[in-house]
Amino acid sequence: MSVTNQYELGLGRNDANFVALTPLTFLERAASVWPDRTAIIHGPLRRTWAETFTRCRQLAAALTRRGIGLGDTVAVMGANTPETFEAHFGVPLCGAVLNAINTRLDADAITFILNHAEAKILITDREFSPVVKRALAALGRTLPVIDIDDPQYSGGERLGEATYEDLLAEAGSDLPWTMPTDEWQAISLNYTSGTTGNPKGVVYHHRGAYLNAVSNALSWQMEAPIYLWTLPMFHCNGWCFPWTMAVTAGTSVCLRHVRVEAILGAIRDEAVTHFCGAPIVLNMINNAPVKLKEGITHKVKVMTAGAAPPAPVIAGMERMGWDVTHVYGLTECYGPTVQCVWHDKWDGLSLEEKARIKARQGVRGPMLEGLMIADPLSLEPMPKDGCTVGEIFMRGNNVMKGYLKNEKATEEAFAGGWFHTGDLAVWHADGYMEIKDRSKDIIISGGENISSIEVEDVLYAHPAVLEAAVVARPDEKWGETPCAFISLKEGAEVAEADIIAFCRERMAHFKLPRTVVFGPLPKTSTGKVQKFQLRQMAKDL
Repeated sequence: MSVTNQYELGLGRNDANFVALTPLTFLERAASVWPDRTAIIHGPLRRTWAETFTRCRQLAAALTRRGIGLGDTVAVMGANTPETFEAHFGVPLCGAVLNAINTRLDADAITFILNHAEAKILITDREFSPVVKRALAALGRTLPVIDIDDPQYSGGERLGEATYEDLLAEAGSDLPWTMPTDEWQAISLNYTSGTTGNPKGVVYHHRGAYLNAVSNALSWQMEAPIYLWTLPMFHCNGWCFPWTMAVTAGTSVCLRHVRVEAILGAIRDEAVTHFCGAPIVLNMINNAPVKLKEGITHKVKVMTAGAAPPAPVIAGMERMGWDVTHVYGLTECYGPTVQCVWHDKWDGLSLEEKARIKARQGVRGPMLEGLMIADPLSLEPMPKDGCTVGEIFMRGNNVMKGYLKNEKATEEAFAGGWFHTGDLAVWHADGYMEIKDRSKDIIISGGENISSIEVEDVLYAHPAVLEAAVVARPDEKWGETPCAFISLKEGAEVAEADIIAFCRERMAHFKLPRTVVFGPLPKTSTGKVQKFQLRQMAKDL
């Protein structure tokens, strides 16, 4: 005898009770509820949410007139300017998929991405014309190009048939408002910065973008924020913050170049309340001249990720009266999905103790369904003892659809029904996780595992050290030993022996760096140290 669920009888989905989740609805709401509120600041430029809404619809209409629609890829090589912000709405509004390209890539990588993504049009800032010109020459096909002419940048070469403003003018008077019919529909494509081989194309859907944008607002308690764009919009779509700014009807303060003078000037002049940045950005602010910080008297909320921030870097921010939130995520999960949530019981701790807690990655965010530290093969959860190392696994709606045209890599990433991050961490008794290393960055010396992050944390405590990174160096006796690469603060002088002696007083001797190299550290565009380059340098020593 069949049993019928009474709650399914005549109670199906319809247009009244089910609408596909998409962050595009945030834009329309911001413009209708707060039409006169400032949405964009870029130098002297000020635009309201009503004006931004119109421009995004003009972009969508112009792209549609050019034959771009559902499933087509629109590539954008842009700085953190209003045009890149608008593309996060205008491109998906016509059904297309936004591919925001890393502006630090070389021509070969850009050529690969444009072809692999099957881009139908490229919108590019004139600042990047030299590398884009080389990429287009190697493309092997004709690609329509639109130039972004930013009044704040006078250099570069025009490569396209029209400017961005010319493109908007093609829209005409009919500005349709088209929503996706399926929230699983792709909204954007982001390429990983792989250290070997070609980058993988990570596909986001409307549902995940919607949920992660709301998760940002909830977990950071954002209400009409004034947000400074230090984080590149090409990086995980700016951690979904373009869409978060719409749901909170906040103000985006654009920043073309990440320089400490411009950062602190904007924070002071525009009363910035929030910004995101890698630990290198925080360290840059910590070590900025006192004069640059004058006049900043309000509290600023800082969200940091990209690499485990050393406790001394967080402590430096807190001494300025700024509130640091440490988050964790990957390109494959729309940016930050894990957060070091603060508890009131920690308020009375010392500054250094607070910084050590905030250096942990934390617990899952509001919109992530599953997070665990487990054995990478059996997927058995690790004990919450603060010392047993396992791999970080995630599951939820803010995990990517998969890798574009790469079924094998997608299957491997989702094996066992969990997303495999490749990051190694421990679980503490309170459920907070703490990353110990990337699986490829752990140092195995004489059979003992050494966390490069742990050694780096000690190095950052040295008063002369500006930046530090530790990698494995091959060793005939021990297999591997820690090799420290250090850049010093301006005017500082210190010898290798002094650094090693400093570490000897603060850690087990088998963890000591046996080699210290002084000089600038190679970094990605988002401030991550490129350890694969350092590993090769250590091997060649």
